[in-house]
Amino acid sequence: MNPSAALSTRLPLYLRLMRLDKPIGILLLLWPTLWALWLAADGVPPLDVLVIFVLGTVLMRSAGCVINDYADRDFDGHVERTKQRPLVTRAVSVREALMLASGLAAVSFVLILPLDSLVMWLSVPALFLAASYPFMKRFFAIPQAYLGIAFGFGIPMGFAAVQGEVPAVAWLLLLANVFWAVAYDTEYAMVDRPDDLKIGIKTSAITFGRFDVAAVMLCYAAAFGLIALVGLEAGRGAYFFAGIAVAAGIAVYHYLLIRGRERAPCFKAFLHNNWVGFALFVALVADYVAFPAA
Repeated sequence: MNPSAALSTRLPLYLRLMRLDKPIGILLLLWPTLWALWLAADGVPPLDVLVIFVLGTVLMRSAGCVINDYADRDFDGHVERTKQRPLVTRAVSVREALMLASGLAAVSFVLILPLDSLVMWLSVPALFLAASYPFMKRFFAIPQAYLGIAFGFGIPMGFAAVQGEVPAVAWLLLLANVFWAVAYDTEYAMVDRPDDLKIGIKTSAITFGRFDVAAVMLCYAAAFGLIALVGLEAGRGAYFFAGIAVAAGIAVYHYLLIRGRERAPCFKAFLHNNWVGFALFVALVADYVAFPAA
C-alpha cells in the first residue's frame, strides 16, 4: 500500500481517536478561554492571539483525548459507551496513539512561540495537567475537579498572552471553571456510573452518591457566583449579569434532566453545557459592546 493510501485508511481512525467527530469537549475547553481573552483585552482581543488560542484549544483537546484513551485502554472495553474506541478494538496501536499525541502537543507549542514568554512557561503545567488527568481516576475521589483545572488553564494563559501577567481575577475565573467542570462532568459520570463501579474507577458521581444531583446544582451555583464576582471586578454591566441569569436558568433545566439519574437525560444535560458557556460568552461580548472599557 502506498503512503497516501495508507494515510487515507488511518486518518478516519486518528480523527475518531482525537474525538473530532464529537466537538463538545473542544467547546467546553474553548468557552472559558474566550471569556479570559475578552476580559483580559477589555473586549477587543488581538486577532493573532485569538486565532492561536482557538487552534491551540482544538489541538490540545485532541491530544488529551488520545492520552485519555491510552490511559483507559484496558478499562474502556468494559464500558458500553466506550467499548468501540480505536485503541480498545486495536484498530490503532499504542505506538501510533503516543506519536499522535506527541505531534499534536508539539504543534501546539510551536503555535505559542510568538506570544509572551510567560505563556510558554504556563504551557508546561498546562501540558502536565492534560497528560496526567486521565490517570487521576485511579487516585482522586473527584477527578472532575482536576479536569476543571486542566480545562481552565487557557484562562491564565490567555491573560498572560494579552497582559503579560496573570492577575487575581484570572485565578478567580479558573476557580469558577473548576466548579463548572465538576457540575457538567458529574452529569457525564452519572451516565457511566454502573460500569465505573464494576471496574473500580473513581468519579464524582460515585463519590457524591445519593447527593449527586444536589452536588451538581451546588457546583453550578458556586461557578455562577464566582463568575459574577469576576464581572464585578472587571466592571461589567447589565448584559453580563443577565447572561449569568440565563446560564442559571439552563442549569435549572439540567436539574430536571438529571434528577431521575437516567443515562440518556444525564448525557443530554452534559452536552447541553455548551449552551451555558455560549450564553456567558455572548453576554460578555454584548456587555463590552454596550459598555466599552474606559
